[in-house]
Amino acid sequence: MKHILPVIVIAQFLSTSLWFAGNAVLGDMAKDLDLSQEYLGHLTSAVQIGFISGTLVFAILTIADKFSPSWVFLASSLIASAFNWAISMQGLSGLEILIFRFGTGFFLAGIYPVGMKIAADYFQKGLGKSLGLLVGALVLGTAFPHLVRSLTNELPWRFVIYTTSILSVLGGLLIIIFVPNGPHRKKSQAFDFTVFFKVFQIKTFRAAALGYFGHMWELYAFWAFVPLVIKHYGDSHNLQFDIPFMAFCIIGIGGLSCAMGGFLSENFPPKTIAKTALGISGICCLISPLIFSQGSILVFLLFLMCWGLAVTADSPMFSTLVAQNSPDSNKGTALTIVNSIGFGISVLSIQLLNVLNPVIEPMYLFLILGIGPAIGLFYFKKG
Repeated sequence: MKHILPVIVIAQFLSTSLWFAGNAVLGDMAKDLDLSQEYLGHLTSAVQIGFISGTLVFAILTIADKFSPSWVFLASSLIASAFNWAISMQGLSGLEILIFRFGTGFFLAGIYPVGMKIAADYFQKGLGKSLGLLVGALVLGTAFPHLVRSLTNELPWRFVIYTTSILSVLGGLLIIIFVPNGPHRKKSQAFDFTVFFKVFQIKTFRAAALGYFGHMWELYAFWAFVPLVIKHYGDSHNLQFDIPFMAFCIIGIGGLSCAMGGFLSENFPPKTIAKTALGISGICCLISPLIFSQGSILVFLLFLMCWGLAVTADSPMFSTLVAQNSPDSNKGTALTIVNSIGFGISVLSIQLLNVLNPVIEPMYLFLILGIGPAIGLFYFKKG
């Protein structure tokens, strides 16, 4: 049993490396294919919309309940890696790449949520710690393509795509070989659309969900546009940065805060941890123009690293709170609904930054993200 959680965490990291694989190579891919400046937002949104669609389909068909979650994880890892690999083909149009990224996102729904379900089937106690480690693995996996691009900068951009696809296959194989069905696995009820109205009538559930929605407004838009902000800062101050490596550090450090939050949840209420992290990241949104306009590289980098820590620390805490305040008979459906809405909100914030990017200075972009933490904290305190 001791090997189960480490294997799930490693597999989650390997397979979720597909998430931002396209973002990590966008600059080189855009040059090759003559893509527009707005393509960054579209590329990220395609994966998010695919994930939303996937989570709903997987939930409606109760895939992870009808079939072994380990086999679902493997199949999803293989298919997602194939869609990811497909964007390396020659002669693709921008639309075709978006379709393949949508497919990757769709089958990530059989990796990230199913990985959490597998963990829940094994660990009923210490769920906050387990989810902290799993979300941390997701964060590190999301950041990893940027590191691969930094280390292989002299190689064609397609090498990043090949690498992440192979890692996803390895992640699926780890699960199927070393993680059989958990002892607490139970077949849940079929998907019930009326649960949407029932669960939001629960005050504590509603507060946790609205806090999570505010968090999601900020999170993926911050991750998607961090490389652009780094580039703008470098250009403004005549500095040359290894942008992929810096993006990896800023995004990847969030994996550490997720794990720390999970361990802290054994001694402090998850609600306190979530509120603190959401408040800090909200403050970062508000003061970002001041930091981005000053000339100290050290201050700039330390600020983004601190923001990278704060912006993810509340993620596993909100998932824990949503799970704890959901009815036992509909926990899976409630989590799916909240997950889908949260990722839908992330698409809206990404597209809003996409629209504003050509209009306003990049240093002011992240002010918009402060809306999420402000609304999230307002409603979260009501719970």
